[in-house]
Amino acid sequence: MQYEIDIKTADGMAKGMIVKPQDGSTPDKGVIIYMDAFGPREALYWMGERIAERGYTVLVPDLYYRSGSYGPFDARTAFTQEDTGNQIRALMKATGQALTARDGEAFIAALTGEGVSGAIGAVGYCMGGGRAITAAAHYPDRIKAAASFHGGNLASDAEDSPHRLADRIKARIYVGVAGVDNSFPPEQSARFAEAFRIGGVDHAVENYIGMAHGWTVPDHGVYDREGSERHFKRLLTLFEETL
Repeated sequence: MQYEIDIKTADGMAKGMIVKPQDGSTPDKGVIIYMDAFGPREALYWMGERIAERGYTVLVPDLYYRSGSYGPFDARTAFTQEDTGNQIRALMKATGQALTARDGEAFIAALTGEGVSGAIGAVGYCMGGGRAITAAAHYPDRIKAAASFHGGNLASDAEDSPHRLADRIKARIYVGVAGVDNSFPPEQSARFAEAFRIGGVDHAVENYIGMAHGWTVPDHGVYDREGSERHFKRLLTLFEETL
């Protein structure tokens, strides 16, 4: 079961999709899905259904809401076409980590309004990976688990790089890394693991050999069904053990 809601944030009104189990129940545990670069769409809602059926109320918010109307984008070709590629890069640039972190309060309030009174998990894909981890750092009292899959720049030189937040994180963290991914090269992976180990964070970094950036999402050209099913197994186990 899914339906759209309006989320009042500090900067305006964001659209979001609520996904609940098909039996009509309203689980008191919640999950926020932080979208990839192509925005909320059916592929992410389907992924939300997979999570919801295991006993969660899922929210898929639009992180680009400050930029007005955009898309829809074809995840297979959008970055290969100059006009859509430029538009997506502009949307990403206008939606920084700090803004998404601030939105976390509204996202949690939206889930609370849907009956979520217990622990919350966060999972992000591509650009959403870092945002899920950042959300865990900013809302440690509610977010008890966070996962990133093919997340980029998790340990870059930027001031808002997620690895710098290790000392604020109380949640369990899982990072699923594409086998070849220029947005999260081996040196960043090592830096991330070192920061989280020093910070005393319960975490795991797993390398998915042979998978390309975007392998988990079914409308990506590099989607790999076996690899995606493995990601669901890891993600749902994380939530079962922590939420």
